[in-house]
Amino acid sequence: MIMGSIDPATLRGSWSYPTQVRFGPGRIREMARACGSLGMTKPLLVTDPVLAALPMVQAGLDANAKSDMPTGLFTQVQGNPVGRNVMDGVAAYRDGGHDGVIAFGGGSAIDAAKCIALMAGQTRPLFDFEDSGSNWKRVDPAGVAPVVAVPTTAGTGSEVGRASVIIDEDTATKKIIFHPTMMPGVVIADPELTLGLPSHVTAATGMDALAHCIEALCAPGFHPMADGIALEGMRLVHDWLPAAHADGSILAARAHMLVAASMGATAFQKGLGAVHSISHPAGAMYGVHHGLANAVLLPYVLKFNRPAIEDRMTRLARLLGLNDPGFDAVMAWILELRETLGIPHSFAEAGVPEDDADTLAEAAAKDPTAPGNPVPVDAAALKGIFLDCVRGNL
Repeated sequence: MIMGSIDPATLRGSWSYPTQVRFGPGRIREMARACGSLGMTKPLLVTDPVLAALPMVQAGLDANAKSDMPTGLFTQVQGNPVGRNVMDGVAAYRDGGHDGVIAFGGGSAIDAAKCIALMAGQTRPLFDFEDSGSNWKRVDPAGVAPVVAVPTTAGTGSEVGRASVIIDEDTATKKIIFHPTMMPGVVIADPELTLGLPSHVTAATGMDALAHCIEALCAPGFHPMADGIALEGMRLVHDWLPAAHADGSILAARAHMLVAASMGATAFQKGLGAVHSISHPAGAMYGVHHGLANAVLLPYVLKFNRPAIEDRMTRLARLLGLNDPGFDAVMAWILELRETLGIPHSFAEAGVPEDDADTLAEAAAKDPTAPGNPVPVDAAALKGIFLDCVRGNL
């Protein structure tokens, strides 16, 4: 009977989940073997300066050396990476005679590393490969270096993705660079590497994973595999993020959040929406951490989208065992979770002003994630959401 109300023509989709993931405590010891499985003999490890100063990076380099896998090091990746970071990394890759990339770190380091691998054998400029139209077909696939990804935070899930977000400094805008070969060949997901993550980073990255899952679930279109993964990812966040934030030494919490992050990025191949279309220019213009921006924005976007997502929020509330399952129960849970994690209620509290609302809204409307919002949005609608978020009008 239910099927009679569904147009069969909408039951269409193209799906892929091919990433090889080696998950579990201690599996960082397999890094050299993973590199060798992709044909590497002299990889370049790409990370950020803060992580490079920690023992885990030097330990990885030493272990590779003992396994006859000499490994270079590139550390000039900033939070919200820019095109210059990528091209400096490409120069280091070529000058060092490297034949593969180890993407080691959080979302910024992994995004930059994937782009370094992409650009290693290209002749066109980086932003010629922005995710727009058929730009991805400009890539010479033979010039893309293999990647082993090692996530050290549980948020972006970039380790299982086919795209990176890089700031174009000429236009001060975040751009998505995409090609199917950007997906890492092997992921080493070792939750022990995330044990030292500070609580505020745990909070922001964990909320990033939640935003990925909830926007994927709410995105229009038929993709039940992505919907199922998104729902389970949110159950993991519900059950384990507060524990990971309260006590970063709980390995089970760290492990489940690492899984939730990868699940969010897997699910959002279905689509994202206004949370990301606003947070991208907010990050580019004001330098706000991507996960934090998503965390602050999330309830304001849900409120805007409510007419289109009531049924999905009811399904989510039932899965999470919330009282009186429905939209209001989900909203109450998210607001309580944000308070527990110390997430600011408004953009103003996070240092984001409203002065450039028109500029930000125009950029958000052009962001490739905007069409995935369940309620159609234009610059005017996105400006309204942004201003509500700055002013705390929920």
